[in-house]
Amino acid sequence: MCSRRGYALVGFADFFPRLETGMVMKRQLIGFALFSGMLAGTTTGFAQSGNVVKYHASMGDVKYVYGVAEPVARLKSGDVLETNTVDAFGNAIQKPGDPLSLVKGDNPLTGPFYIEGAQPGDTLAVKILDIQVDGNQGVGAFAPGFGALNETNYTPMLHPPLPEKIWLYPIDHASNTATFKALDSNFSVKIPLHPFFGCIGVAPAGGEARSSIVPAEFGGNMDSPEVSVGNTLYLPVNVPGALLYMGDGHAAMGDGEVAGTAIEVPLRTRLQINVLKGQKINWPRFENDDTIMAVGAYRPLDDALRIAFTELVRWIHHDYGLSELDTYELLSKVARIHLNEMVDPNYVVVALVEKKYLPPKKK
Repeated sequence: MCSRRGYALVGFADFFPRLETGMVMKRQLIGFALFSGMLAGTTTGFAQSGNVVKYHASMGDVKYVYGVAEPVARLKSGDVLETNTVDAFGNAIQKPGDPLSLVKGDNPLTGPFYIEGAQPGDTLAVKILDIQVDGNQGVGAFAPGFGALNETNYTPMLHPPLPEKIWLYPIDHASNTATFKALDSNFSVKIPLHPFFGCIGVAPAGGEARSSIVPAEFGGNMDSPEVSVGNTLYLPVNVPGALLYMGDGHAAMGDGEVAGTAIEVPLRTRLQINVLKGQKINWPRFENDDTIMAVGAYRPLDDALRIAFTELVRWIHHDYGLSELDTYELLSKVARIHLNEMVDPNYVVVALVEKKYLPPKKK
């Protein structure tokens, strides 16, 4: 989800992302001493032999930034985390007539979780074992300064802003669907559920604390349906313990998330966390048995795509041994892209290729 109040909630640095020269406009919190570092992924075949760590989140202990904070729990590599998240509105919208003014903050995050042994220069592998919608209703909304087709402070338009509107989505767990009900007619339609986390990420590098509505190198508000059962997410470790956060549960979402929200829901989840020592990546990645996927998050949209494909080329060269130029040519013929969202401070593109088109992975 993007900010319900438009971009006025976002810090200055979140509208001027990292320049190609490597300079950055930082939002720092006093006392944060983070270490920079970026890492590289490997395989999805992790044995589920760790302990189970359970943590129940409530609105009393959620966070609204990715950064250094006191951990809510600690895990070892291989452990399974069982936890929950509130929805992007903090579970504040419950019935017709509830206004967005009830919402305390956007995208409340569960965490952080400290992963023992994770250090800058490692990769955190998060295998999605299970995600369940934790309720019988979802919420969709738009408001002034909100959405891809509405004006914002940084995309000004002459037309009057769209009015605040809220849709409630009844969820049928038996049929695994949510129901869209039009506000201005009697039309309704069932939507298949595909639950995933809109927000998942680690503490950023370089002493930063970033808003929960921002996607970037550390993950964050990627709004990626790829954060779903059967996939493994790889994240760079930037600080000791990695400090993993998650939130912004979605029951379903269209490509681009163009109105600014998915079907926003609380979630329950089981995740297996592994530390890949000494392996470095620059951006988040996803993998399953059939496909590898690389994330790019930036503005303009074409630069997000360039980041995603550059990372995919380097991944294939490093892990599968194909030269960068041969990889570049091959991807031009068989790769696919997924536009996850174009409503947040950075836009998110995932570039992917099926493993059947690649050489055997290097030993």
